[in-house]
Amino acid sequence: MTRYHARWIVPVSAAPIAHGTLLERAGRIEWVGARDEAPPDTQDDDVDLGDAILLPGLVNAHCHLELTAMRGFLDGLSFREWILRLTSARRAALDAATLLDAARLGVEEGLRVGVTTFADTGDSGTGFDAMLERGVRGICYREVFGPDPAQCEHAVAELRERYARMRERETPLVRAGLSPHAPYTVSDPLYRATAALARELAAPVAVHIAESELETELVARGAGAFADGLRKRGIAVAPRARSPIALLDVLGVLAVDPLLIHCVRVDAADIRAIADRRCAVAHCPASNARLAHGVAPLAELLAAGVDVGLGSDSVASNDRMDLLDEARQALLFATARARPSDHLTSAQALALATLGGARALRLDGEIGSLQVGKAADLAAFPLAALGRGPTHDPIAAAVLALAGTPASFVAVAGRPLVRDGRVLDADSSLAHRVQESADRLQAWLATPDGARATTNPVPTTGR
Repeated sequence: MTRYHARWIVPVSAAPIAHGTLLERAGRIEWVGARDEAPPDTQDDDVDLGDAILLPGLVNAHCHLELTAMRGFLDGLSFREWILRLTSARRAALDAATLLDAARLGVEEGLRVGVTTFADTGDSGTGFDAMLERGVRGICYREVFGPDPAQCEHAVAELRERYARMRERETPLVRAGLSPHAPYTVSDPLYRATAALARELAAPVAVHIAESELETELVARGAGAFADGLRKRGIAVAPRARSPIALLDVLGVLAVDPLLIHCVRVDAADIRAIADRRCAVAHCPASNARLAHGVAPLAELLAAGVDVGLGSDSVASNDRMDLLDEARQALLFATARARPSDHLTSAQALALATLGGARALRLDGEIGSLQVGKAADLAAFPLAALGRGPTHDPIAAAVLALAGTPASFVAVAGRPLVRDGRVLDADSSLAHRVQESADRLQAWLATPDGARATTNPVPTTGR
């Protein structure tokens, strides 16, 4: 058994504990409480985390690990230009080996800031490999694309095969899932077929939805830049539903318990549908702002009883995978648009980054809070790093002041992965290799193909 001691333990499910102790045995939490009330020491291993805040491991409810080489790439473009050039560059300049290195670097980056669970979405499957290698927890949702109904049969067959290969390699920590990408890259028949496949295989599902005004124009009016691009490819476009959420409802996607990524452009009827179908939402405030999509109605989603977690999205649209910073952004954006009496609290924001994310991924029986019987997924942050003491409230300190602070200690199922602020067994050449990939991306942008990338009619691969 291992005893962890910290100046503050924040269980999330209960009040913070000053001068706390947590006992872990065989990867599970056996006891948590005040140090002077802990069971007698029976020659346990002691880990004194010192003047630190010990939190549940953070849960990133939406990321794209394979795109970590694209940090800061394509700054200042419109959403359509950004996604077209990003997908073209990814196909042209990044092969499977470089995507795997990028995913590995993304996992290491997350670990450094206390993320222990990753909900990764991608079409290469390299996020799955990277999570398995590093020993973190997560779900890798394998993307499927096909805006032309004629592509449906082949796309579903390929998805079934890819998912089967991943499922054979699942572990107690890492699972596989399915992700029909978005309304501008997935036809109605493909949505229906993916939902049917998810029911057949009992597979978790994630889908980008209600993210942008362009998407709403496509779905509700059959108009806008995405609609024009599809027509240029010879794909018939007509209004499909009242809203993107209504589209998923009528096609049966809401019935398979999906994780709905973004949900910026949703109204009261959409929120009722999300709540009634008991769907979950991955809220990505920084990415939504960076791409000029707007601010999701977080307060309304929470008031409706929707399970909401926080996601960083890819570093191509956010530049970092810091979940405490994401919690801070969620608090600030929600408070800025709310009535004074409805503002988001630090405790609510921290819950979004931990227990809320666990609930959104249907993992709250296992992780998300420091409770007896749950997995010992832990993240400690040194208070000395703040440099702006004193600390009156450890929860407020974690959300409002710790953003960007490296975790001093991180464990998944009791296994240490970060110690003294360093990722254990890190690949010293990994960052250099990913930088070489980034350099190739920049070189590709200077080619004629790179210059023409934004003229492609519609994206066909993931972000």
